[in-house]
Amino acid sequence: MDPRVPASPEPRSPASRARFDADVTGIASLAEPTRRALYLYVQAQASAVSRDEAAAGVGVPRHVAKFHLDKLVGDGLLEAEYRRRSGRQGPGAGRPAKLYRRAARELAVTLPDRRYALAGQLMARAITESGSDGRAVAEALGGAARDRGRWLGDEARRRAGARASDAALLTAVRGVLDDEGYETRPGPAGLTLANCPFRALAQEYAAVVCGMNLAIMEGLLDRLGQLGLTARSGAAQGCCVWLAAEGSTA
Repeated sequence: MDPRVPASPEPRSPASRARFDADVTGIASLAEPTRRALYLYVQAQASAVSRDEAAAGVGVPRHVAKFHLDKLVGDGLLEAEYRRRSGRQGPGAGRPAKLYRRAARELAVTLPDRRYALAGQLMARAITESGSDGRAVAEALGGAARDRGRWLGDEARRRAGARASDAALLTAVRGVLDDEGYETRPGPAGLTLANCPFRALAQEYAAVVCGMNLAIMEGLLDRLGQLGLTARSGAAQGCCVWLAAEGSTA
């Protein structure tokens, strides 16, 4: 390993940190009881609702409903639109009403990071491809996982920039893997992965998930041969896979 690579965990990328912060803020917004009640009321309705309807629905004054509904919009949990419900247009039709509906955005925060949606996408792709070309599902899953790894490798190169040093590229690799939830830790033997993004699945389907993780890392290293790393499986803690430095016997 290059000694210039910092030994402490790399922070999330700015974009990943911003998404994490926004999700935490959105979920924390529901800790306020009135706000939570308004959110649950709005999301239970078949169509967008007005402030008056929301206020009546949860039994609070209109000005209280307005404050909390607009806070929910700001936190990304609700969306607002302006519409004349009468359907009339032109002079005399009145001002459009501000209506609220549940936001299309999905919020999820897991600590440590988990990526079950990604696992589902890779497995769904594998099942689909297996049905169309006759390959075994496990083989198709390995191919889908390697493609994901290659994408991560390309993303690391993009972040590192043209003509990046090995140290800069390795830092970028750690960044993309940390964003993916692997929590990289550097050491003399290479990079260990302190967290498995698919932990709950791995506890019941270890062979499938560990094979998927290994394939992701193999795909990643397909794009990063200059770093002299090899994907190995069998780690006792964290993720079942680690990236061994060239010449390491660990």
